[in-house]
Parts: sequence; structure tokens; C-alpha cells
Amino acid sequence: MTTQENYLEMESKIVDALKTVFDPEIPVNIYDLGLIYEIKVQEKGEVNITMTLTNPNCPVADSMPREVEKAVLEVPGVKKAEVRLVFDPEWTKDMMSDAAMLELGLL
Repeated sequence: MTTQENYLEMESKIVDALKTVFDPEIPVNIYDLGLIYEIKVQEKGEVNITMTLTNPNCPVADSMPREVEKAVLEVPGVKKAEVRLVFDPEWTKDMMSDAAMLELGLL
């Protein structure tokens, strides 16, 4: 398997792991909700996630990044996970996947 194939396989597993984390106020996983802005898989199993929250004053601002880190660390091959919380660009409903929009009755 090439390095690119390994990268894509690991990224797919990370996305699956992120889909197990749910926003406590909206019954949709954080990936389909559009809260994950970037996933960077680096050599040696290091992963960097850039994410946001639906609202900067969200009550899970402290716990959600730790929950994301924990989920990513459970992916085989991931040795280290760093989660960076940003609020620029600001999250909007337009960032949700069609599946999330459908689940929430917005489509």
C-alpha cells in the first residue's frame, strides 16, 4: 500500500470516529454538522484537527475538543491527536452535510 493510500485509509477511519461524536444540543454528529474544518494526518500517526462549535458561547467549549481527541486516538495507527478550536470562519447552517440537513428536516 502506498503512503497516499495509507493516508486516505486513516483519514476515512478518523472521519468515522468523528461521526461518533455528537453535538449535545443538535442530534447530529459533529462531522456532518460541519464543525470539522480540517483533518491533517502526518507521518508517525500524528493527527491535527481544526474544528469549531455552533456558537462561541457553547457550554461544551471545554469538553468537546477533548471528546474529539479521545475519539481520534481510538483509531488504529493514531499515536497523537491535537484539536484546535477556532471561530473563524464562523459556523453557519450552510456547512452542514445534506444528510444532516435531511435529519433535521431542513431539506
